[in-house]
Amino acid sequence: MKKFADIITVALGILALFLFPCSEISAQQKAAEPKKKYNILFIAADDLNNDIGCYGNTFVKTPNIDRLAKMGVRFNRAYNQFPLCSPSRSSLLTGQRPDVTGIYELQTHFRKNLPDVVTLPQLFKNNNYYSARVGKIYHYGVPGQIGTDGLDDPISWDHKVNPKGRDKTEESLVKNMTAARPLGSALAYLATEGTDDEHTDGMVANEAIKIMEEKKSEPFFLAVGFYRPHSPYVAPKKYFDMYPVDKVPLPKEIANDLDDVPEAALFTKPAHWGLGEPERREALRAYYATISFMDAQVGKLLDALEKNKLANNTIIVFWSDHGYNVGQHGQWMKQSLFENSARVPLIISVPGGTKGKASGRTVELLDIYPTLAELCGLAPPQKLQGKSLVPLLKDPEAAWDKPAYTQVRRNQIFGRSVRTERFRYTEWDEGRAGAELYDHQKDPDEFNNLARESSYADTVSELAILLKKGFPPAE
Repeated sequence: MKKFADIITVALGILALFLFPCSEISAQQKAAEPKKKYNILFIAADDLNNDIGCYGNTFVKTPNIDRLAKMGVRFNRAYNQFPLCSPSRSSLLTGQRPDVTGIYELQTHFRKNLPDVVTLPQLFKNNNYYSARVGKIYHYGVPGQIGTDGLDDPISWDHKVNPKGRDKTEESLVKNMTAARPLGSALAYLATEGTDDEHTDGMVANEAIKIMEEKKSEPFFLAVGFYRPHSPYVAPKKYFDMYPVDKVPLPKEIANDLDDVPEAALFTKPAHWGLGEPERREALRAYYATISFMDAQVGKLLDALEKNKLANNTIIVFWSDHGYNVGQHGQWMKQSLFENSARVPLIISVPGGTKGKASGRTVELLDIYPTLAELCGLAPPQKLQGKSLVPLLKDPEAAWDKPAYTQVRRNQIFGRSVRTERFRYTEWDEGRAGAELYDHQKDPDEFNNLARESSYADTVSELAILLKKGFPPAE
């Protein structure tokens, strides 16, 4: 009887395999399913320098950017290609240097010169990603064009949002300490009442989160462009309260600092636009307040990724379009080739990748396009001038021989600069208007111009050759 029961059991088991092969089908389906595409969260800050906690500034409070740095690789020597909004953004988003885009100012759209170029977000859009922009990614005049399309590139996106908050609508309340300068290029600020969500950047974060929630089941390229800390420095009062004005540290300055600096190198004339130390502390306090405000919005995005279970499949890139002088060498803002203006924060987090490490290699914003293309297996239709950072994302101290190049136009002459891990070398009008050499190993504040020192003649010769390689003559 037992033998008969065993035969029945075996027979039923065999029958079940034919009728209900669920586990087998499930395994086959799983093997056949294509690997899920990475999402891209592409976060841009406007006019942000490296005065950030994770970059060593212990005074400025940026807990959320610091949190992001622990999730990925922080590039300690990342540089923009032109320290001005539109030239820099046009270069990054097309993968071409400014001498190829032909963009050196704030009015011309890059498609006038490169009508058929495929931009970074357009590449993803063309490969079945949902491509969306909230806020400032291509150039916008700030504050004048907040709430508009600015110099946007419509073909790059499936969807766009242009928020406008009380920082724009209450513009008349802003205090301008450099009254001869327009608000977007002034040392000007406003500590407002109300909440983060009433400000443009708060709205940018909230709109981006809505898109995340709506599109979490399909691959997306979500570009989130914050307007702060661009001047005028406007943020809720609570962020100003974080920085007592009498505690704000001013950058180190030395007597006769500019005696060995070419006249063409200087953007801010006269030094500090004539402001004394109290006014400079006031301006710097406001700049730092807007950094902390913007940082809080980054935190909202990171929280939303976790809440929507997207963190394990989303590459995050955080960048600024250029650095920002806050009094070094008497200079403020951008449009200079000093380190504080040429250097930018850059953090890249890849799911399952290196976490909490820093790379000291010299990299460029230009390198972001080929990096994301490689990570996502996409083939750009045009040759890119940057280099993929994937090797450094795997090993932040991997061998790397690529320098970084930055340029600026001063009236009708160009300043061009090359940065290696140790030196910065700059020529103004191909050397006719002066040259600069700084040894960052010995002089990180760039106080001693060594370009005419005989003991550095060989270094100047080597770097001059390297500089010309980065800026070949037009064909």
